[in-house]
Amino acid sequence: MDQSGLSSRAVIGAYYARLEQNPGLAWVDAVSNLFNSDQASETYPFLGQSPVMREWVRSRQSKTLRENGLTILNKHYESTLEVSVKDARRDKTAQIFARVNEWVDKSLSHWAVMLSSLITAGDSTVCYDGQYYFDTDHSEGDSGVQSNKITIDISTLPAKIHGSVTAPSVEEMQQAILAAITQIIALKDDQGEPLNESAQEFLVMVPIGLYMTATAAVSSIATAMLENNFNPNLISGLSIRVQMNARISWTDTFVVFRTDSPIKGLIRQTEQDVELKAKAEGSEFEFDNDAWQFGIDAWRGAGFGYWQRACRVTLI
Repeated sequence: MDQSGLSSRAVIGAYYARLEQNPGLAWVDAVSNLFNSDQASETYPFLGQSPVMREWVRSRQSKTLRENGLTILNKHYESTLEVSVKDARRDKTAQIFARVNEWVDKSLSHWAVMLSSLITAGDSTVCYDGQYYFDTDHSEGDSGVQSNKITIDISTLPAKIHGSVTAPSVEEMQQAILAAITQIIALKDDQGEPLNESAQEFLVMVPIGLYMTATAAVSSIATAMLENNFNPNLISGLSIRVQMNARISWTDTFVVFRTDSPIKGLIRQTEQDVELKAKAEGSEFEFDNDAWQFGIDAWRGAGFGYWQRACRVTLI
């Protein structure tokens, strides 16, 4: 299609057309909650779990809510694209539209950038309970000491074929994934009650090097679970999907998230969604530079939610 005489209005139209397609990463919604904000920061109180039913003995026994929390700051983010007037005039192969589409895609994947940074720093950054997000000694109320950070010695696993920590066998990967799911389901709340007993949907986030093995492992995991005497009722409702994350540089580590809970493992916070601004035809910028500028910016933040919704696994 002949794009000669491309206008700034056409560029803006291409931006919004691509935005409506929303080619963002689906895993972002699966592992995080999105909350609106109207100030510089928001404080999230983690009040503990509601009391369970008990036999009435003499009178009611009320339980107060625990008071833990964290604060997430909103930061200002921007991206600016400049197009020269001569390039717009000469563009007959839609190269500018292609660049605009890439620009939009990168803005939509910004949440993935922020969450990936949190995930990789999870074993050295504290969450609402004062412990590192991925840690071996979480404890709240009557929960006892709990861990959402496990290591698995693959050489000790009952597998017909053994691999290495960076290239485990399918059998080893299956058992490592199931170990993480078991760890998540076994976690207890501050009253000593199972917190994830109804969990059935999980996402296995792996680095590039573990993707093929993880995909093969999950495709036949039901059979492996039956062979290891898992509850058939659990197997019938279990849904596990694999997500490759190119932003994670691990080689022997992956994370499993529970994704079917209304309260997720991570938090996204938006004070101002992405907005488009332009210095286009007739502007002083065009007069001085013979070019147009298109800028997008947003105010947002991200932080750790419930550590009980995730388990980090390191193969040794």
